[in-house]
Amino acid sequence: MSHLLRRPAQAQGQIHQISAASAGWDYVGFDLHRLVSGDRVSERTENSELLLVLVEGHAGVEAGGEDFGLLGTRNSVFETGTDGKKIKPHAVYVPRNNHFVVTAADDCTLAVCRAPAAADLPAKLVDRDAMQAETRGIGSNTRFIHPIAMEDNPIASSLLVTEVFTPDGNWSSYPPHRHDEDDFPNMTYLEETYYHRLNPAQGFGIQRVFTEDGSLDETIAVHDHDVVLVPKGHHPCGSPYGFEMYYLNVMAGPLRKWRFKNHPDFDWIAQRDAKN
Repeated sequence: MSHLLRRPAQAQGQIHQISAASAGWDYVGFDLHRLVSGDRVSERTENSELLLVLVEGHAGVEAGGEDFGLLGTRNSVFETGTDGKKIKPHAVYVPRNNHFVVTAADDCTLAVCRAPAAADLPAKLVDRDAMQAETRGIGSNTRFIHPIAMEDNPIASSLLVTEVFTPDGNWSSYPPHRHDEDDFPNMTYLEETYYHRLNPAQGFGIQRVFTEDGSLDETIAVHDHDVVLVPKGHHPCGSPYGFEMYYLNVMAGPLRKWRFKNHPDFDWIAQRDAKN
């Protein structure tokens, strides 16, 4: 099994606990909890900032001394609204040196995204109305994005968080690109985790993580609830026919900017698509 792949530790409860130390890097941490009604998750943030993402289900959320009430927008991450579009999630920012409590109201999947805080900011509910859904790519490279907390949203000081839906048979995070050099404005160094879901759940997807010099080259079969670590290099994903792919991305580094470079052998695809 690839050293970049993290399989769930168990079916319920805290199924992922990925710290920066256990990942072998400096910035990104990611925990995932699968809860049933009445389960509680409670934690002090210490020097980290957190983004709590209710991937699915409903829960009461208290954070930073504020009660955000019952949150949650979808029973399944793949659920669509009456308009036929994917439903955007609820998410709450928790600042450093604070505390949060999440209490599940039903079957609930909670992602805890973390990074070292670079500033003191208030606890805040992400504005779903300002979370502009995006369609990216064309043809079999089409995917749909909810930018939960990207750089145009100043809710966080370090974290960048987004979710992506890739239709069956399509590619995503493609053309291959990397963000592994601290060279702003040309590129930013960002560590990244991919939390994968498949619909139907018994399927699989493919993710390749590779560098141009060949020092890292891993092709990974991902299953429902798997996490892939991207410490460096390019990291495209593919979804087989018949299986829709979802992933939640968490990124962080020295600068809260997302600047990347396409692989030189594939950049022509981005240039061509930009003209269409």
